Amino acid sequence: MYHFIVKQKLRRAFSDINASRYERIVPQFAAEHRHIMYGNHALGGERHTIESTTAWYARLQRLLLDLRFDVQAIAVTGWPWNTTAMVCWNDHFALPDGSAGSNQGVHVFGLAWGRVTSLAVHCDTAKFAGYCELMATHGMVEAKGTLIIDT
Repeated sequence: MYHFIVKQKLRRAFSDINASRYERIVPQFAAEHRHIMYGNHALGGERHTIESTTAWYARLQRLLLDLRFDVQAIAVTGWPWNTTAMVCWNDHFALPDGSAGSNQGVHVFGLAWGRVTSLAVHCDTAKFAGYCELMATHGMVEAKGTLIIDT
């Protein structure tokens, strides 16, 4: 039953992003957490505070205005105090030149008592870096912005 509840919460979180309800995402993180997206691009880097994670999601929303995830599979293992969950997804979004962007990947979550203690985003980072280059050439300066990381 617990794993079913975790899967439903994860589906709801991805639905919230699909509906641009980003304000519902960060409150699910523990005060101390690790949020990382791999790659050398505007969304790359590692965060550990609510403030930097909030800034990251705000940037995500600004860069990919109509981001939509199609969840392919969710796997959950562990106990409430030490849960690992993986969400396999495909995404799609519009680019400023009118073309469509897409990627695929996996989010790997660490959870404790219903709070996200870690999130690692694994996707085709070279592909996403290319999208950031395209966005920057169309005037989206933030697509070339410095990484949002904790100092």
